[in-house]
Amino acid sequence: MSQALPDDAPPIHDLIGIGFGPSNVAMALALGEHNAGVGRQEAVTAHFFERQPCFGWHRGMLIDDATMQVSFLKDLVTLRNPASEYSFLCYLRSKGRLIDFVNHKNLFPLRAEFHDYLEWAAAKVDDMVSYGHEVVAVEPVVRDGVVEYVDVTARAGDETVVHRARNLVIGTGLRPRMPEGVERGERVWHNSDLLTKVEALDGSDPTRFVVVGAGQSAAESVAYLHRRFPGAEVCAVFSRYGYSPADDSSFANRIFDPAAVDEYYTAPDAVKRKLMDYHGNTNYSVVDIDLIDDLYRQAYREKVLGTERLRFLNVSRLTGVEETGGRVRATVTSLVTDEHTTLDADVVVYATGYSPADPLGLLGDLAGHCVLDEQGRARVERDYRLATDPAVRCGIYLQGGTEHTHGITSSLLSNTAIRVGEILDSIVGRGRRTAGGERAEAVQGVGSRG
Repeated sequence: MSQALPDDAPPIHDLIGIGFGPSNVAMALALGEHNAGVGRQEAVTAHFFERQPCFGWHRGMLIDDATMQVSFLKDLVTLRNPASEYSFLCYLRSKGRLIDFVNHKNLFPLRAEFHDYLEWAAAKVDDMVSYGHEVVAVEPVVRDGVVEYVDVTARAGDETVVHRARNLVIGTGLRPRMPEGVERGERVWHNSDLLTKVEALDGSDPTRFVVVGAGQSAAESVAYLHRRFPGAEVCAVFSRYGYSPADDSSFANRIFDPAAVDEYYTAPDAVKRKLMDYHGNTNYSVVDIDLIDDLYRQAYREKVLGTERLRFLNVSRLTGVEETGGRVRATVTSLVTDEHTTLDADVVVYATGYSPADPLGLLGDLAGHCVLDEQGRARVERDYRLATDPAVRCGIYLQGGTEHTHGITSSLLSNTAIRVGEILDSIVGRGRRTAGGERAEAVQGVGSRG
């Protein structure tokens, strides 16, 4: 650990964000709005690092007819500030589509359109972010016996930069999850790469796809491949009898309310587990009922016409995958009879979900100062700040990876606008002064766009 602040120490930011997906874009927007309403001395200085070369959010699943599963009102700002100039409605107005969207009478825009909104919003605060920079180290800076700051090292090609901050906001998103022992390859994909990988098949004539999974992404992948390759068979493999519908009813949707975070956070662990059991079907391994009906209708039509290309291997699991000679040999095992079925396919697509990145893995020596619960998980305060021992004064905040403490909205869009407002309030409330009482100016100002 560093023991002093040398004269050539990096400029000090109030906040450094790791990752610039929707959560940290929302954080930057909240900062900009805050700074527009305060004097220069009260402004919060910030910078973000994003390893992608530009903004992108689940690009591999921007299927042309896929829609959002949350209302457009749960954008990056509206629930925090309904008058914000960065709302989805303001985006529509800027694109000349506001009246058309209103006439459409739909709460759920196309996913491609919402992604365009996110890009539009990210561009409004692009002076705060360094794209193409991967954070490779976070190191504590000690002053007067406590960790006062963190030094964040980011790398872009051969260039390495170091920025210092009083607070860290980690928003690194989710990582594609594959079954144990299965590696992605040329013919074995995760659905997060679907559209990118499909482009490589142009000009070929695939005859069979196998899609593993029972959630929304799996069903969307099945429908897309079936439509995109009219000469190919698409086999869906899952352990259930069929896709289960998502519960998006009005009462169940209260699990996504901001107030539900308070209730979940203060609930005993046994109640937390019950709430997840009760309402996991609002988000996990479930499918929109309209898509379920469309797939069933298509499968039945093909059965009637004797042209079955859409197959559902239910109550089964994929027990073997072997790439060989430009093909994949998939072994499907019945959960009831243990009977094995071999399918030779062009591609196997795993729609097996995502896992949150381990926030402690980024923190280096700082991880040893973080307080863990009895199950070895990071303890997180209500304001999304990692609980640390008294030797740490700087704040480390999480956007994601807090499901065990804050509930189902941990990494979802539903509560993003409220969450970033709470984090900002916490940072402002905890103070942003240097030991000498003088404000340090950051390299990137955050108030220039208003």
